[in-house]
Amino acid sequence: MAGLVFYCRPGFENDTANEVQEKATEQGIHGYVQAKPNEGYITFNCHQASDADVLARGLKLDELIFARQLVCFTAFVENMDVKDRIDPIVGQLDDFPECGDLIVESADSNSGRELVKFCRQFTVPLRNALRKSRHLCGFENEMQPVMHVFFVKTDAAYIGYSYRENSSPYLQGILRLRSPSEAPSRSTLKLDEAFRVLLPEEQKEQQFSGAHAVDLGACPGGWTYQLVRRGMFVQAVDNGAMATELMESGQVQHYAEDGFKFAPKKKNVEWLVCDMIEKPHRVAKLMAEWFEKKWCHQAIFNLKLPMKQRYQCVLECLEIIDDILSSKSMNYQYRVKQLYHDRDEVTVYLWRCRKAK
Repeated sequence: MAGLVFYCRPGFENDTANEVQEKATEQGIHGYVQAKPNEGYITFNCHQASDADVLARGLKLDELIFARQLVCFTAFVENMDVKDRIDPIVGQLDDFPECGDLIVESADSNSGRELVKFCRQFTVPLRNALRKSRHLCGFENEMQPVMHVFFVKTDAAYIGYSYRENSSPYLQGILRLRSPSEAPSRSTLKLDEAFRVLLPEEQKEQQFSGAHAVDLGACPGGWTYQLVRRGMFVQAVDNGAMATELMESGQVQHYAEDGFKFAPKKKNVEWLVCDMIEKPHRVAKLMAEWFEKKWCHQAIFNLKLPMKQRYQCVLECLEIIDDILSSKSMNYQYRVKQLYHDRDEVTVYLWRCRKAK
């Protein structure tokens, strides 16, 4: 038995399954998906055991929309004696690669949260046993894979590993952020997470301070707050009122206009952000039109998804962007992810590739 476990937001198991099945088929790897509603994870079981490692290397986590983490599992142990879970786990590691670190975790679901305390307490004795059996390095080694023991019940767990270059560095694949007390709304965390997660490494060091940005549908200012705290000057577009503290910053100009009709006053906009509650296809078209008109260089925006066929909806929105920008021979890229602080939506980072000097 071998395959991959994919962590996801509870309620999005089918969307994750549809995406994973499609991507695996594209790579010529055959298997079947197992998914249960609201469990916060799915499994892809490979018909050939050797394909699991191939998929763990070739299926890029950054390119998956709904998956938070991927783990290549080699065994599923169940009905363990709760007085001794270590021996059954170690007993499954005969052909297991030596790992540089250990993560014991559970799903971000109602049942999974009940296991969090146990996983935390179980980590130290299991780590000691694995080092004694030489399945785990004597010290953390970033050059080696990470071992995962993923508990789905107190007596049942998947045993697997991930490659550091193709996995999330966060427990459960979740970057948890604390909402700033001075932020106008909790939606601020969505943009903060997007900046931290979606920007490629080579772009995370770019200078934000002094850049000009536009926030469509800005009221009351949760996303504008993230732009301001990074030193940007913001045109905040919304018919509603903005938070007083933001207006007093001297970095925000408020335009009481419709975000779909607004045009920037100057051609110096670096960043466009948008979290409007609108049909996703309409938002995708608007974002592509901003790029088509060369009104901005980079954009982060959310697509609010329907209750059904959400993966298909995202693909349709991306096709709208591709059709518009490809027709202009524009050099662009995008990354799409359902972030932890998203709900029934996904976040898109779209940018124009600058010409090499």
